[in-house]
Parts: sequence; C-alpha cells; structure tokens
Amino acid sequence: MNNSNPTSTPFWPFLVYGALVLVLLTLIISLSYFLGQRHKARAMGQPYESGILETGSARLHFSAQFYLVAMMFVIFDVEVIFIVLWALAFKELGWVGYFGICVFIGLLIAVLIYEWSLGALDFGPSGKKILKAYKKLILKKLGV
Repeated sequence: MNNSNPTSTPFWPFLVYGALVLVLLTLIISLSYFLGQRHKARAMGQPYESGILETGSARLHFSAQFYLVAMMFVIFDVEVIFIVLWALAFKELGWVGYFGICVFIGLLIAVLIYEWSLGALDFGPSGKKILKAYKKLILKKLGV
C-alpha cells in the first residue's frame, strides 16, 4: 500500500534539525566551560553586581516632575507613531482618514494646551522669578 498523501510531510528533517541543535548547543556550552575564565572576586556572588563592588544605595529620589515628563514623552511618542502610520496609508484612507487625523491632531493640541495651562511644561524656574531674584541681588550689592 502506497502512502503518498501530498499533504503529509516527512518527520525526519525535524529530527535531524533537533539533533544538530542539541549537538551544537552541547558543544558551545562545554567549550565555554572549559575555555572560559574563572573569577573569585568578593562581589561576584552578589546579585546584579557582576564583579563590581557596591558603592552605595540604589535608592535614588526623583521628583514628580521627572515622571510627568516621562509620561508625556511616552504619550506623545505613541501618538507620533499613529500619525506616521496614517501618513503611510494616506491614499487608502481618503477623506475619511484625513478628517479622522484632523480630529486626532485637534485633540492633541487641546491636551497640549491643557497641560500648558496646568504648568506641566514648566521645567525650571520662571523668568519673572529669576529677574526678581537678580534685582534683589543688584540692590543688595548697591546697598539700597
């Protein structure tokens, strides 16, 4: 009886491939074990240090402004990806896609204005505060 079903594929290439992968994997791991260097440094047994001695605490304090800026970057970065994908499919989307991206960009501008009004985009001291402190410093030097 001839078993020549056109949809059946032979299983032996998979077995040969698997055997070759296992042989190569064993060879690479054993070569790295025998030819690799061995270190007995004091910090080598500590987790995540990789032989580098500890210098201090890993606890760093970041201001809330840092996280706000990071979230805004991620949000606007993802929105840029949407706009680029829209530009790639511009001809297929037609006028419906154009009006959709106009609404999307309008919402982006509204959110940007809202964040600006909240002061979320103020990364440093305002110019008025700097000028006021500078005037105080000048008046102090003049003795007034």
